Amino acid sequence: MCGIAGIYQKTLSRDAGWLQRSLQAMSKLIRHRGPDGDGIWMAPDHRSGLCHRRLSIIDTTESGRQPMSLPEDLLTISYNGELYNYIELREELRPYFQFLTQSDTEVILASYLHWGESCLERFRGMFAFAIRDSRTGRLFAARDRFGIKPLYYSEDADQVYFASECKALIPFLHDKKIDREGLKDYLAFQFCLDGKTLFDGIRELLPGHKMHIGPEGIRISRYWEVHYTPDFDHTGRYFEEKLRYLLEDSIRFHLRSDVPVGAYVSGGIDSSTIASIAADSMPGEFLGFTGKFSFSEDYDESRYARALAEKKNFQLHEIDIREQDFPDHIQKVIYHLDFPVAGPGSFPQYMVSGLAAKHRKVVLGGQGGDEIFGGYTRYLIAYFEQCIKAAIEGTHRSGNFVVTYESIIPNLVSLRNYKPMLREFWKEGLFEDMDKRYFRLINRAPQLGDAIHWDRLGSYNPYDTFHSIFDGANVGKQSYFDQMTHFDFKTLLPALLQVEDRMSMAHGLESRVPLLDHHIVELAATIPSNIKFENGDMKHIFKQVVRPYLPAEILERKDKMGFPTPLVEWSKKGVVRDFIQDIFTSSEAANREFVDNKKVLDKIQNESKFGRNLWGFLCLELWQREFFDKQLTVENIS
Repeated sequence: MCGIAGIYQKTLSRDAGWLQRSLQAMSKLIRHRGPDGDGIWMAPDHRSGLCHRRLSIIDTTESGRQPMSLPEDLLTISYNGELYNYIELREELRPYFQFLTQSDTEVILASYLHWGESCLERFRGMFAFAIRDSRTGRLFAARDRFGIKPLYYSEDADQVYFASECKALIPFLHDKKIDREGLKDYLAFQFCLDGKTLFDGIRELLPGHKMHIGPEGIRISRYWEVHYTPDFDHTGRYFEEKLRYLLEDSIRFHLRSDVPVGAYVSGGIDSSTIASIAADSMPGEFLGFTGKFSFSEDYDESRYARALAEKKNFQLHEIDIREQDFPDHIQKVIYHLDFPVAGPGSFPQYMVSGLAAKHRKVVLGGQGGDEIFGGYTRYLIAYFEQCIKAAIEGTHRSGNFVVTYESIIPNLVSLRNYKPMLREFWKEGLFEDMDKRYFRLINRAPQLGDAIHWDRLGSYNPYDTFHSIFDGANVGKQSYFDQMTHFDFKTLLPALLQVEDRMSMAHGLESRVPLLDHHIVELAATIPSNIKFENGDMKHIFKQVVRPYLPAEILERKDKMGFPTPLVEWSKKGVVRDFIQDIFTSSEAANREFVDNKKVLDKIQNESKFGRNLWGFLCLELWQREFFDKQLTVENIS
């Protein structure tokens, strides 16, 4: 786990001194990602340069340092991530390549030399890397299938810049502005779509994509896609057995490390399953980490984490997150995120990661399970409406509806805490087309009203991008369930992985996500919806598979939380209320181009318990303070 950055000069308009200073500045801006070492490499013609910040996990000796080159600088790489099958690939390549280190970095170089770009198909892991090929003088970059590891880029007339984090690219923007389309996406979903960021001129290399950089600029293409092609030839028992094997196999590979490993234990099914299997593999060595808000039982899942620790006999470290922690740390959270995404979970994630980093350099996490197997309550809401419609129209036996409304009713108890969402969802009618209904369910923009200067944001409609993903060619139109989970897999999941990466790397901690092994994801995409979502039971097949690993109180719980934060309650009085008032009544907040913060204050006064408007507006304002009100240039980076 590391940080990478680099520059390619399309026109050779700058000298070696400028290239050196620029790479040094980029390295300083991502130094938190790699406290164990750093390095800079420049091509002999000074057309390109790479920098690297190192967090030593595999081959912790000096031989694992980066940027790493083959003899005579034939290939040079800067790489962030972990290649879990590097041992197997090394053995396969040994007849063709003389290895000099024990690092997975050298395995990537050897793989690229032997197989070319098709090496990406053989990699099992999380990665973002850039390779300079002296045979062509060009750069080749790629990102893992799911976007576990980040890679951003920016291009002007003379140079291409790329880095693990946007902050390393900001000093090179000619005109620092908010991306209006990205902001519209954020206001609708609290994340951006299709590679946009909130910075105009900075984009994200999408998961499963590769990038070529040369004198003509950037060329990007996809190398991997998930295809939802249901396999109706096998039974549920077959899929359960295969999934169980792949799950245990993935965790075995994810435990490869030259330093001790621990895990986040939230009390939910996903993280608890991973921690349970990992603890069995590391008796006496395994550590778990969890956080709680003792403010209220409604925000405390630690009893479930303790139940697992007791069952599996491992030590659990807990942090009690207090009200004062929010004003003390939220600006750091925004700084490390680069730009706000997803919900308030990034704040407690930051706190728990800080706790974990005191004891471990590597932790396992449970990201991905809800998007792969269907764990979000909104799927039940949307599906229930479609079941009612199908029952009325007599079409509930078609492929679109894998369960009937009668069978789904026993599981509707999960909607008990979602009555405000139900009222909002149904207040303007029912029974539109499925894509429009799901968009209505997840679109937050209508709630923001006149607090946003919509007329300044242009004509772009986030629904158009939403529709192109929801109705993608890789997902069949017969399953509403697959279409919903596919959209979240392609959009929400990368946003959550941005949080996972940044909040861990803020503390020099590597976070691994075993559920996002491509063998698991590709299998899940073939499981028919009536098996994944039997009788409206969310994550049905996954729960069947993991039943032997978990205490009953975790497996059967109906109060899934997702690490909620009592921000709304805190905002009513005390230090958090004072902090929020100071932020929104400041002179800076009064003059924002796209947000009327006076109206924001009025709007958030009546925020519902688990509402997200306060979080969304607050993060947007803190982000502008951090990255727009402050000047960041190559010269003033210390």
